[in-house]
Amino acid sequence: MAKDDKQGNKATSAKEVTELRSILATDCGSTTTKAILIEKRGDTYRLVVRGEAPTTVEAPFEDVTRGVLNAVGEVEELVRQESPGRTILDGERIITPQQGDKGVDLYVSTSSAGGGLQMMVTGVVKSMTGESAQRAALGAGAIVMDIIATNDGRLPHQKIRRIRDLRPDMILLSGGTDGGTKTHVVELAEIIAAADPKARLGGGYELPVIYSGNKDAVPDVVATLGHKTALVVTDNLRPSMERENLMPARHEIHNQFMEHVMKHAPGYPTLMEWTAPNPIKPTPAAVGEMIQAVAQREKIQVIGVDIGGATTDVFSYFAEVFNRTVSANLGMSYSVSNVLAEAGLANIMRWVPFAIDESDLRNRIKNKMIRPTTIPSMLDELVIEQAISREALRLAFEQHKSLAVGLKGVQQERTISDTFEQSASGETLINLRTLDLLVGSGGVLSHAPRRVQSAWMMLDAFLPEGITELAVDSIFMMPQLGVLADAPPGDPLAEQRRKAATDVFILDCLIRLGTAVAPIGTGKEGQKCLKATIRLPGGEQVVEVPYGGMRRIPLELGEKADATLEPASGFDLGAGKGKAVKASLTGGQAGILLDCRGRQPFAMPADQVTRIKKLKEWSLALEAYPGESIARW
Repeated sequence: MAKDDKQGNKATSAKEVTELRSILATDCGSTTTKAILIEKRGDTYRLVVRGEAPTTVEAPFEDVTRGVLNAVGEVEELVRQESPGRTILDGERIITPQQGDKGVDLYVSTSSAGGGLQMMVTGVVKSMTGESAQRAALGAGAIVMDIIATNDGRLPHQKIRRIRDLRPDMILLSGGTDGGTKTHVVELAEIIAAADPKARLGGGYELPVIYSGNKDAVPDVVATLGHKTALVVTDNLRPSMERENLMPARHEIHNQFMEHVMKHAPGYPTLMEWTAPNPIKPTPAAVGEMIQAVAQREKIQVIGVDIGGATTDVFSYFAEVFNRTVSANLGMSYSVSNVLAEAGLANIMRWVPFAIDESDLRNRIKNKMIRPTTIPSMLDELVIEQAISREALRLAFEQHKSLAVGLKGVQQERTISDTFEQSASGETLINLRTLDLLVGSGGVLSHAPRRVQSAWMMLDAFLPEGITELAVDSIFMMPQLGVLADAPPGDPLAEQRRKAATDVFILDCLIRLGTAVAPIGTGKEGQKCLKATIRLPGGEQVVEVPYGGMRRIPLELGEKADATLEPASGFDLGAGKGKAVKASLTGGQAGILLDCRGRQPFAMPADQVTRIKKLKEWSLALEAYPGESIARW
């Protein structure tokens, strides 16, 4: 039976609802809380309205539910414009289940407020158990602040100081295979005990430590940490050298996130009661669930990226394996100087189609770091920001490819929590030739003034090969849709939830940019590269693109065009060098993009004059920027 929570908010078991007619989902971000209302229209679920409000986890409110109620209140106000009698709130409670035109059948939420889930992990060998622990943490939606390992080159007192300084939300302690030596993992436990770490939130409670190492060392680890931390023991994530078992650790991370971290964040105990029995998920984990759900439903290979102000997350689904990596130092505002440091000034300048003094570019980048909320007011500033984004995306993707690798000839237990394997163990799982869909998210991609700019940034950063569809997440609904898709075990509404999430993702969340066609191979500037015969709605069009060139063919959203694509000798579109491919190309706001700039490798002209000339040429071909501005450059 339903029961009332502390504020009178009716918490309803999913078993009491047999059909999902309406769903309310919120994402409590670090600065903004977003709420969406989904309703069933016929046989399809659609987004009805969206609202947002400032997150209120910090002073002066220190109660996350205030921001949630404000965002939901905006949703209610907007939906009333269409249906005057429609209500969601009764005072300060969300009405569930729906009764007539009052309330919703399901309420779910994600959270990254307060910086999300921040963890440290440990392992005896950094490149083995340390990386296994990192995989488990990343898959659970955490930001991994550091890896403490026996062989990481730091002295014990340095490791102790590091743990004290970082103050993570929890620590995952791993190390050793079952039946192996236990000396080293016990030493790691002693280092944690000596650090006596204090949690980032809720200073009066014990820090959660999850032990997922050699089972023979459990008594020693309990004796060392049991009285100082909130210690939990789970199965070894590396029971043998040849096998990983990350699921138990991933589940325990999520449990501890709910029980120890969220419960001590201001207002979250009440929010958890509102969403019960559906747990609040970390925002990145929910995005991963959505990427995996759409890949499985459409039976496609997907790459997704979310580029923010401080971090860039990359998600992929290839060969039924989900991977996630987070580049915690690559972003477009707070971390923009790190992009400069890691990419180098030359790599950023190679995307700028006009001459600019190096010191001027450095000053612009540093100004963005100290004024992170500013947006470009001039076209030149926009171009520079998009140049930086290309490098941030490229670096994050390179890291993702190097870490998303498979073990050779080894038994694997791979789930959503399995985000990457050791780089030395096998080839990358990322196969750009089989990539079907590339999805971009984050302000610089979702809010580019011209959609073709978003497509061009993703082409330059990810260099997709063959035929690839491009899209952006228009208003960053993936977290809410991901937590909706991830129903608790035994939920009778699981199938309806998954359908609702994927319906809205495909129909309302994604903005289809179009299709990219990129022959694989290299050649000389101007030589024959691609002949495309495209049967457009207005008639057939034959386009020849030389090596080093780009062309844009308009094809509207919702339209498809049958095409015969004939790469020149030495170039490959998936069927072999020089062999034609027949394909159905999907339209979008950028249309069809024929990219003949070369792959494996792709190289920009080294000479500045030639490089700027080519950038202007590509800009005109894609209609990425106003023609008069390109001429001025």
